[in-house]
Amino acid sequence: MIKKYFFTAHAYSRLDALLREQLPLALAESKTKTTHAKNYVVSNAKIRRLIIAGMVAVNGSQCRIPSKIITSGCSVTAFIDEEKFFYEKQNDDIQFKMTEQIVLYEDDELIIVNKPANFPTEQTIKGNRANMHEKVIDWLQQKAPHENPPYVGIMHRLDRTTSGILLFTKTRKVNKAMHALFENRTIEKTYRAIVVPSKKMPHTFSVENYIGKIAKGKWGAVSKDSGRFAHTDFTILKEGEFLGKHALLIEAKPLTGRTHQIRVHLAIRGLPIFGDELYGGKQADRLYLHALSLSFPHPVTNTLLKITAPLPEQFMLQEKCSNALNNMIEQHHGNNDAAKNPPRAYMNCIVKHRLMR
Repeated sequence: MIKKYFFTAHAYSRLDALLREQLPLALAESKTKTTHAKNYVVSNAKIRRLIIAGMVAVNGSQCRIPSKIITSGCSVTAFIDEEKFFYEKQNDDIQFKMTEQIVLYEDDELIIVNKPANFPTEQTIKGNRANMHEKVIDWLQQKAPHENPPYVGIMHRLDRTTSGILLFTKTRKVNKAMHALFENRTIEKTYRAIVVPSKKMPHTFSVENYIGKIAKGKWGAVSKDSGRFAHTDFTILKEGEFLGKHALLIEAKPLTGRTHQIRVHLAIRGLPIFGDELYGGKQADRLYLHALSLSFPHPVTNTLLKITAPLPEQFMLQEKCSNALNNMIEQHHGNNDAAKNPPRAYMNCIVKHRLMR
């Protein structure tokens, strides 16, 4: 059963920020007068999904924009099916320990880390799931113990299944500046993906459309009125074989930050990512999408930073056997001394080539 929760804004705020502050208390009070709000941890991602799903109204009108600015006196209504809202399926998160090698960059204002695949960025609704945000807090607390845990601000997110670079702030003083860098597209984000091509593609291409939720946990192209504008530029870096399939290594540069944006855009162009079965990709041991780098001016010093999260070793394409075979045949037959003892790679490729015919 869907219950209504009513809130009033007492100051200038973002919609998601207001709900993040007031919703846990409202949920606690609806259960029992003695339950503390801290027992109802509502993640930022859960609040964003609630808003994007159209389950929040501002002054009586549906609003799907988490960053919507509301002013003092605005009324906000959240429509929540508590059974679904608190449900969380069993996860297959990895066991992860924070180490010095995970930290890519750190100063007094920022800490940038390399998140592994299959590990959440932040806490979930149940409040008992290991996540990168809390790992960073624990790491900083261990380095410099204090009575209260250190502040760590979430500036952006990676999907649980995506690996790579993730930025947090260490002081609230730089949050506004960092938020502006993301909102104004001053931060350049670069990703790598391994995809399955269904047709020949140009070396570079772009996808611009509107993305919205089309099913539970799934996003896709929608009309302008139903979604948010999304733009990604792509470059094909290499062609080869991966897990026995024809594959491409692609660079992706998202100019906007929508949920599943790169995954949706690649699937739309007939290039689903390996491991992304939700969007038509081939089954694999992980989602082959990696956040490679962030480039931006430091919020305090204005010094240009470019931080890179090394590409995992699994992101390696083998040269297409047909091309390798042609090259080795030419080299082999041009060398009389090699005729009696052909190189092993040459013989292996011939066998594989014949098996694939």
